[in-house]
Amino acid sequence: MERGQLNDLLAFAAVARERSFTRAAASLGMSPSALSHAMRGLEERLGVRLLARTTRSVAATEAGERLLQSLNPALAEITGGLDAMAEWRDSPSGTVRITTFSYPAKTILGPKLPVFLMANPDVRVEVDITDRLTDIVAAGFDAGIRFGDAIAKDMIAVRVGPDLRTIVVGTPSYFAEHGKPATPDDLERHRCICYRLMSSGGLLPWEFERAGRDIKVRTSGPLVVNDGDLAAAAIRAGAGLGYIMEHEVADDLASGRLIQVLGEWCPTFPGCYLYHPSRRQSPPALRALVAALRQGD
Repeated sequence: MERGQLNDLLAFAAVARERSFTRAAASLGMSPSALSHAMRGLEERLGVRLLARTTRSVAATEAGERLLQSLNPALAEITGGLDAMAEWRDSPSGTVRITTFSYPAKTILGPKLPVFLMANPDVRVEVDITDRLTDIVAAGFDAGIRFGDAIAKDMIAVRVGPDLRTIVVGTPSYFAEHGKPATPDDLERHRCICYRLMSSGGLLPWEFERAGRDIKVRTSGPLVVNDGDLAAAAIRAGAGLGYIMEHEVADDLASGRLIQVLGEWCPTFPGCYLYHPSRRQSPPALRALVAALRQGD
C-alpha cells in the first residue's frame, strides 16, 4: 500500500469518528478543504461512496461502516505499537482520548486535569462530553469515565470519585404550599424540575430503592432543562422539587434553604470510574492519567 493511501484511510477514520470535517481536520493538522478533497479522491479510487454529507453533518455510509469494521482493529494495533515505543522515553507522551459526561467533567477532570497537563507537557488529552453511553473501542477512545454501575464487565475500571447519592429536595415555601411526598409514587402529584437527556431526547427518570424494591418515576413539571446549573437555580427558587446530587446541595440543606424528602428511598450508588479495554499493556500516557485521577491520590 502506498503511503498516501494509508494517510487517506487514517483521515477517513478520523472523519467518521468526529462526524465533522472541521473537527477531523483539526485533529489531523490539515485544512477542511484539503481533507474533503482527500476523501473525494479516496471514494473515486475505491469506486464507492464512503461518507454521506449534508450541510450540517457527515456520517459513514453503509459501505463506509463496512470499511471501518476492518480498519479499526488494524489502526488500534498500529496505535498500540507506537504507544509501546513511548516506554523508551523518559516521560509519558502522546494523545489520550476520553469520553465522559458533564458531571465528572466538572467535578473530576476540571480540578485535576490542568495539574496533570502541566506536570506532563508531552501529553495531549482530548475530552468528548456526552450523556450517551459510548463503545470506546469502536469509537476510538482510550478510556471513558462513567458511574460504576454503567461500565461493562470486560473493562478495567479504576475508581476516580467517591460513592454518590441523588436526593429529592425542595424549599420550605414549596412544601408549605404543596406538602411533602411520602413515597415516590406521590411525585406524580408534584411540580418537578425535569432533566432531558441530550443523547436520547427522553427525560431522566428519578430512581429509588427500598428493601430491594427498585422504582423509576417519570416526573413532570413546569421546567425541563438539559443544564444542571439552571435546574439547581429553579429548585433553589422554589419552582419545584429537584432530583440532585446530595453533595451539591449540602450547604443548602445545612442552612435550611432546602429540605430533603424521601431520604429512605435514596441509597448511595457507585461513583465515577475511569475504564479502558483490558489490554495487557496500557499506553504510558493513559497510565499516568489514571494515576493522577485515581480516588485518594
